[in-house]
Amino acid sequence: MKYMTSAEKSQLVSYVDKFSNLPTIDNIMAQSHMKHRDRALGLAKAKGIARARDFKAAGIPLTYLKRLTDSGELVRLGRGLYQDPDRVGEDTAHDLAEAARAVPNGVVSLASALRHHGLTTQLPHAVWMTIPHKARTPKIDGLRLEIVRATGDVLTAGVEHVSVEGVAVPIYGVAKTVADCFKHRRHIGEDVAIEALSDALRQRKTTVSELMRYAEIDRVAAQMRPYVKALQ
Repeated sequence: MKYMTSAEKSQLVSYVDKFSNLPTIDNIMAQSHMKHRDRALGLAKAKGIARARDFKAAGIPLTYLKRLTDSGELVRLGRGLYQDPDRVGEDTAHDLAEAARAVPNGVVSLASALRHHGLTTQLPHAVWMTIPHKARTPKIDGLRLEIVRATGDVLTAGVEHVSVEGVAVPIYGVAKTVADCFKHRRHIGEDVAIEALSDALRQRKTTVSELMRYAEIDRVAAQMRPYVKALQ
């Protein structure tokens, strides 16, 4: 029987130590999971509300979203929408943020914009949004939408952005919202449009010239002008 010399024993120990330091399959998988987890949570925080396509574009496998929602580290708001649980319900205008992320080509308008600008005491039963004329009608699980359509300047003029739970929400400004209410008075109610006009001027949230500029864009100047004169 051949016995190993001390030098051979030392070489064998060194050889075994090298293998003991090699990463195992379990370690590799755990590191990969933590990498995707950290990136997914960071993305959700950065976006405010992140879409499934945002994670996919960042190279994060969608299978990780279920793991994170199951563990409570993300909240699934609806189909393809995810949020940091610490921010869910953080703002009373949460629905606006959710709608903005789900309908990226839309603009918050009419009753929802009036509510945001403090021009109505009514609480809208749905989020009102204006979308391009040929855009597909959006559907969001658990969130009601009222959709109107527009093209050209009627769609793009007067858009502002407000931050809701970290989401940049596109919404029409005061003057454009009032003009839109006259344009869609059959849907929103003429009394609502007149009240919004009166409150906007009384609270000095806009000016007559600004109102009439958007009234021209919306082609409702003739309908608005008598009320504007009566309020001056």
